[in-house]
Amino acid sequence: MNASPRILVVTGAAGALGQAVVAEMGPGTNLVLINRSVSPAPHGVLSLAADVTSDAEVAHAAGLVAKRFGQVDVFVHVAGGFEMGDPVHALSREAWTRMMDLNAWSFVNVAKHLVPLMRGEGGGRIVAVSAAAAARGEAHKGAYAASKAALQRLVESMAAELHGEGFTVNSVAPTVLDTPANRAAMPGADPSAWTSLADAARAIAFLASDAARAVNGRHLVLG
Repeated sequence: MNASPRILVVTGAAGALGQAVVAEMGPGTNLVLINRSVSPAPHGVLSLAADVTSDAEVAHAAGLVAKRFGQVDVFVHVAGGFEMGDPVHALSREAWTRMMDLNAWSFVNVAKHLVPLMRGEGGGRIVAVSAAAAARGEAHKGAYAASKAALQRLVESMAAELHGEGFTVNSVAPTVLDTPANRAAMPGADPSAWTSLADAARAIAFLASDAARAVNGRHLVLG
């Protein structure tokens, strides 16, 4: 990775964790923010609209990145989704597909278009946001847990596939993130045991740095 300002692509950049990642990693980088709709961004920051599950929309966004910067050095995949659901025996195909698309396929879809831009620069850092829930199933979280577990297997597979090309591919797996939305949704919970946005962002920044060049195919559990 060269000494010039890095090109950092963040999906789900408008969310609470995405904003924390941008605040932590933004200084000294050229930022590309990808969200479902164009979000306000400082001058010089490339803000793009793309559904991360859509091949056509991500391809278009990647083309704009290539035109503007010609390369990507760091790809942080924050985009994803969570929902409670029916018990496994009553899961609908729609609920299953929704979670798999948002949490697993989206990573494949975005990487498909960004990895070639990273290869041209001799590799780079890829960090995905998984969840501690990927480690085991819980009641009414079957599709969500399965989709995050699938994401972790994809991270491990990609890490092995790109090994030796200058890439590292890792994930962070927070417990409950301490966000305003989660506090509002769980007013009776004790947030002291949750993962702060700042801590999660710092962990992602570490995995995206040259200090973590020896870390590959790992899942950093936060909590």
